[in-house]
Amino acid sequence: MKRNFKKENLPVEKIRRYLEPGPIVLVSSAWNGRRNIMTMGWHTVMEFSPSLVGCIISSGNHSFEMVRRSAECVINLPTTALTDQVIGIGNTSGAEIDKFDHFGLTAEDAKKVKAPLISECYANFECRLADDSLVDKYNFFIWEVIKAQAALSPKYPQTLHYTGDGVFMVSGKIISRRRRFLPEML
Repeated sequence: MKRNFKKENLPVEKIRRYLEPGPIVLVSSAWNGRRNIMTMGWHTVMEFSPSLVGCIISSGNHSFEMVRRSAECVINLPTTALTDQVIGIGNTSGAEIDKFDHFGLTAEDAKKVKAPLISECYANFECRLADDSLVDKYNFFIWEVIKAQAALSPKYPQTLHYTGDGVFMVSGKIISRRRRFLPEML
């Protein structure tokens, strides 16, 4: 049933509550003998083949120079089981602590990049920098995923989605309309 919603004005800085539904990820990096993890809530799939992902990493973030200099990272997908670690990682600086040790996470060797995988995450996407032309102006990195792995179960993991102000949504009920798509679209 269609519904018309009564609306009120919203401060433009609050729109992220509505437009950032993508899952929170943990970006791991390594450079010059150091490693780090950062929590990231803003990323976007840009292309399917090659697999391109765009994201913003603030130049004030400790991970910024690490990923810029190494030109690689791992995008790790945590589930709700890591909620406290996700929040803690986002509220601390890797310049001061080793986040793997501090938050009890297991660094695992990646196959294609030097940045470590996070073993406790549901999926890991090894990335190389594909385009940095927007980094100086917007802190926008475009990554090519060169290796991907994901757990076999559950098929649809519960992931965290940040809406701002310390509030998260959890991925929920799955709605499938696969049979409505033409076979060539699948």
